[in-house]
Amino acid sequence: MTDESLILREVECHYDERVVVRGLTLHVRTGQVVSLLGPSGCGKTTVLRAVAGFHPLAGGEVFLNGYLVSRHGFTVPPEKRRVGMVFQDYALFPHLDVAGNVGFGLRDKPAAEKQRIVDETLELVGLGGMAHRYPHELSGGQQQRVALARALAPNPDLILLDEPFSNLDVELRERLSTEVRDIFKRRGTTAVLVTHDQHEAFALGDMVGVMHEGRLLQWDTPYNLYHEPGSRFVADFIGQGVFLPGTLLAPDTVETEIGVYQGNRAYDWGKGAHIEVLLRPDDIVPDPASALKAEVVQRAFKGAEILYTLRLPSGGRVLSLFPSHADHAIGERVGIRVQADHLVAFPLENITRPASN
Repeated sequence: MTDESLILREVECHYDERVVVRGLTLHVRTGQVVSLLGPSGCGKTTVLRAVAGFHPLAGGEVFLNGYLVSRHGFTVPPEKRRVGMVFQDYALFPHLDVAGNVGFGLRDKPAAEKQRIVDETLELVGLGGMAHRYPHELSGGQQQRVALARALAPNPDLILLDEPFSNLDVELRERLSTEVRDIFKRRGTTAVLVTHDQHEAFALGDMVGVMHEGRLLQWDTPYNLYHEPGSRFVADFIGQGVFLPGTLLAPDTVETEIGVYQGNRAYDWGKGAHIEVLLRPDDIVPDPASALKAEVVQRAFKGAEILYTLRLPSGGRVLSLFPSHADHAIGERVGIRVQADHLVAFPLENITRPASN
């Protein structure tokens, strides 16, 4: 028995003659919850379908719990893979009540055992007492919980979630994604989430893979994706931030229009190299005593913080998070300084911009 529930090796998938996934390799340990993140059309849902057995491989291999389940010309049927699926549209049976939907995959179980599993699973997902309601009597969030319970009830080795919260409002999406992660962790369930929403990916994923044009660009923790992006695309796609032109003074020191600062990375592009430096909103901090002043051009109130868009003396712009009691009007000039522990830079000629997401 392996401690890795899922292994993909050099996976390639086609639609007709078009390559939609290429050279994708990743490992998911048992009990991990991971996310595949990327813009529409990047291939992430195709990867999920290949793992489930719904899409054939043009190349590479898929292993579940150490057993080969897919390669070119060979596919173990989906129903033989012990994989549960949670779909974007819930895919509930409207003629069955909640208990009937959750117990649908338990038809071979004795009635008493089936009832016990259904009751326990509904309690687990917070739907105790709703067994005899029908899907049309439930809210969107409750329907999604039923879909999750149905996937969990047969105790699969792996659960796959395809954009499961996209039909929900933002507040419910954030709350439910956190609750779903807690459910998986309590059960020790291995899960793979596909999403275009980075907040969702970060809320659920122990590890997150960023995909672009069929390739897995970076497989890392949410923290490292944000603070240590491995490519210009990942840096631009993840989080908020701006790129300022700069000059490399030393491998770990850059000069920009808002000052010289040293970071935690060393670059070998040579002294004097022209670069772009990524600055996140948390890298620019308010400092009334600073000689560097910037003009407030936009502001977004976020409760405990206000996100300001600031125009620099050169005309360039940066983003900065201020405590919300520091309430500045548009047109006001504020003092700022750089407080960046993570140096993220890219040579000017090496730019790949992400598609709109």
